[in-house]
Amino acid sequence: MAIKALYTAHATSVGGRNGHTQSADGLVSVDLSIPKAMGGPGKPHTTTPEDLFAAGYAACFGSACEFVSRQMKLHPKSITVRSAVSIGEAPGGGFGLAAELAVEIAGVSQADADRLVAAGHEVCPYSRAVRGNVDVTIKATAV
Repeated sequence: MAIKALYTAHATSVGGRNGHTQSADGLVSVDLSIPKAMGGPGKPHTTTPEDLFAAGYAACFGSACEFVSRQMKLHPKSITVRSAVSIGEAPGGGFGLAAELAVEIAGVSQADADRLVAAGHEVCPYSRAVRGNVDVTIKATAV
């Protein structure tokens, strides 16, 4: 499926998981280090690709939920998305990812929160990109 690009982000990484990555505009500029839990040095004041993915997925999913809430004529007071992205050994070899999204929606019923999050998961570009490749667990909570 080809998309009609509305925006394109550019970034460069040097040194892989123990290097540095930066967006073309320099707004994202971080040093990376493999965590000790994965056998790496776990250098202080560094991040991981999974941290960056978790932050992006949370932001994108929140926007998708805001988008569908307008379509559904719901008016939540706020939408908060907490994400957890794990990396581990995949069945059959190599590595895989898993993601958990905890979505708190203020000002709607639990039934509406569930419907909104399900609809958000269908339109979110990150959810669409990982569908069938990454185990994603989503929990909606009306607050």
